[in-house]
Amino acid sequence: MAVRPLPPPAIVIPSGSSVHEQPRIHRLILQDFRSYASLDLRLSRRLVALCGENGAGKTNILEALSLFAQGRGLRRADFADMARLGQERFAASIALGRAEEAEEAGHRLGTSFARGGEGRSERLCRIDGATVSSASAFAEHLRLVWLTPDLDGLFRGTPGDRRRFLDRLVLAVDSRHGTRVNALERALRARNRLLEEAAAGAWLDAAERELAELAVAVAAARRETAGRLDAELLASADRPSPFPFGRLGLAGEFEDLAAGGAALDVEDAYRAKLRASRARDAAAGRTLVGPQATDLLVRHGPKDLPAELCSTGEQKALLLRLVLAHARLVERMSGLAPLVLLDEVAAHLDPARRAALYEDLDAFGAQVWMTGADPALFAELGARADIIRVVPGAAELA
Repeated sequence: MAVRPLPPPAIVIPSGSSVHEQPRIHRLILQDFRSYASLDLRLSRRLVALCGENGAGKTNILEALSLFAQGRGLRRADFADMARLGQERFAASIALGRAEEAEEAGHRLGTSFARGGEGRSERLCRIDGATVSSASAFAEHLRLVWLTPDLDGLFRGTPGDRRRFLDRLVLAVDSRHGTRVNALERALRARNRLLEEAAAGAWLDAAERELAELAVAVAAARRETAGRLDAELLASADRPSPFPFGRLGLAGEFEDLAAGGAALDVEDAYRAKLRASRARDAAAGRTLVGPQATDLLVRHGPKDLPAELCSTGEQKALLLRLVLAHARLVERMSGLAPLVLLDEVAAHLDPARRAALYEDLDAFGAQVWMTGADPALFAELGARADIIRVVPGAAELA
């Protein structure tokens, strides 16, 4: 499968920061969420370290915060499973503002879920007490990026895993991307159903026209964000760091088809490809060519080596630098320094890399939430961080 080099982004990323705001969470309130019957946590610092034994509930707090982005949070769990055992609902709210603001001066964001009878359920999102249409409205006030242990095997995992990771990167800078991806998946399912019907020619023409438009839009958003992120990584290549920079590329038959073409020309070419592939796709039971088969490939920049061939330690270091570069890209593009969630990140780093990570996070300016079982991992942060002691069902400042 050919690797399609990423073109330069359409808009050059400026070398200096263009941050307009660096929002921070001053207060987190949970009700019947996971292991917490209730939690009211107040914060005063930009760096937050959650310390506690495995299973104490540290990641549950990060998951609650991740619900203020689109989607189902960093675990990608069903909302019904997030309610405390034996409960049918949960609620989470945050007080959000700038560092110098009092809690009351900022905004309050809230989300809740209630499970009803006969399979009915409802998720509500609110900003300053007013109901909004969906979690996408939170992007006006808050952006989030995260890194969890589940991503450790990303480079050796499936293309589907890397595609979902790429879509999460895009979504953090383009809140409409999730809607496009969902529409693309519906269009693919519709075409696959029509392929089973012998007399569906006219309907297939219409379905493939819609599918081509969505495919080009989704692929363009992915290429744009991946290209910007590649440029961000390359721009920092000469900066001394124990975390190697990566280079990004996209691979797939659709990427080859779309390379360098105008959107309308690519749509026409893809429709022709779909029409010619109907018999093959019908036999396979799915559409074989399209952005649903694109793969994100990452190379170790200094070694020019595919990431999947690197050592486990190198892969983790590559991924960490990629996620932090993405956070800076979100900052540049949205004007909001994103909330950064790092689950169990420090435990896998030697002292030198851990110190370098903390220096990078301190210089970045965003609020960062980290978890770790051993409080000693965060000792060198000193007064720069709120150290939160987490025990089952409770969390408080140490």
